[in-house]
Amino acid sequence: MTAQPRGGTPIRLSGILTGQPLSMWPKSDPTLLTSNSMKVLVIDIGGTNIKVASTDMRVPVKIPSGPTMTAEEMTKDVLAATAGWTYDCISIGYPGPVVHHRPIAEPHNLGAGWIDFPYEKAFGKPLRFINDAAMQALGGYKGGRMLFLGTGTGLGSAMIFDGIVIPLELAHLPYKKGLTYEQYIGVAGLERRGVKRWRKSVLDIITRLQAGMVCETVLLGGGNAKLMKDLPNHVILGANSNAIDGGIKLWQDVDPELANHVPAKQSSAKRTQKT
Repeated sequence: MTAQPRGGTPIRLSGILTGQPLSMWPKSDPTLLTSNSMKVLVIDIGGTNIKVASTDMRVPVKIPSGPTMTAEEMTKDVLAATAGWTYDCISIGYPGPVVHHRPIAEPHNLGAGWIDFPYEKAFGKPLRFINDAAMQALGGYKGGRMLFLGTGTGLGSAMIFDGIVIPLELAHLPYKKGLTYEQYIGVAGLERRGVKRWRKSVLDIITRLQAGMVCETVLLGGGNAKLMKDLPNHVILGANSNAIDGGIKLWQDVDPELANHVPAKQSSAKRTQKT
């Protein structure tokens, strides 16, 4: 499994131990999410909070973020909050487009300086980036064709189509009255229009996007999803653990030695193959 995030080429995910499709991956036991016993630190970056958890520490620690938060500040805060934790690698859920495990655009709801920041040098560990919506979708996927919508500070979106993670950019597409989807059902729309009108818009947008993406189910996540009532049967309310589970799954296929980028061992492996 190599999960290529939003903005990159969609990649099929499979369970490497069994050869089974993603829909057959274990869902209940966190210890079965990785095939190599690697301990993963998961950083879920949001416009209001950064949530940090790990293979061992499943209850997330919340770090306030906001419109002035920079990548450098995030790194310092995360390292301080996780001092004493043990982990081998890092997954970062990023609120913006990602290609080849690097952000390619600044986030809309945070400060600047995220694109060129030296993350691996700062953390001292191998890491993988994925769009935050795609990471939540990956953690909550149970098979088939599923659309994910995350109603938090903004609006995250992703799709998993028969085991293929397809990151999306739907938040800033036009919706009504010159406003975007995000402006209607992100936190600004909730505060401006009130919860009853916001709920109505959420259901309308779900109907439109589900039809357009030809999906069987919709996973509704994000911090404000809990405000919804009377959801249709095909709409599933996301669990708080989805982002953490998705971040752990990102490393399911990786050999611990290769993850640490040890040149000597890689060179030795190449010489063995030639002989």
